[in-house]
Amino acid sequence: MLGVVFAAVAAVCLILAGRSVDGARVALLVVAAAAMPLRLLCNMLDGMLAVEGGLKTPTGELYNELPDRLADLLILVGAGYAIPEIPWGPQLGWAAATSALLTAYVRTLGAAAGASHHFEGPMAKPRRMHVLIGACLLSAVGTAVGWPEGRVLAVALVLIIAGGLVTMVQRLRGIVDDLETT
Repeated sequence: MLGVVFAAVAAVCLILAGRSVDGARVALLVVAAAAMPLRLLCNMLDGMLAVEGGLKTPTGELYNELPDRLADLLILVGAGYAIPEIPWGPQLGWAAATSALLTAYVRTLGAAAGASHHFEGPMAKPRRMHVLIGACLLSAVGTAVGWPEGRVLAVALVLIIAGGLVTMVQRLRGIVDDLETT
């Protein structure tokens, strides 16, 4: 659940960065970039405690999946609103969030159908966050040196969307293989 708090911090910083200039924008992008790995760390620790620490509970899967999806939604939509000079920036953020949600849905649906969990693909959760962290930091540098704002974040969101589609296809293939061989 703490990961959602870090995701909300990142989202608020991204949204405010879209409304800020110069030093304030740089600072907000850096804080957003710092909050994202903290979100991933919370998720990793949660999984380690549940599986390796023997603390798995009957409701653990709910408390693992739902906060992750909410965190993806907050951060990716927030990134879309951090792109002030592209009028369709928010739509990019929503499309990236949809891609992330569908990628997770495919994995969960496959597991519910009896396949193993498939985490493969170029835009699994950690990679989405790594792309966005890099884009935030590069955007902060770009803002500091006077580059046009938002282009790096827009490219990152397009990569996340395209990579999400590839990830869904790869996971679906793995799920189909699992289900057809059992």
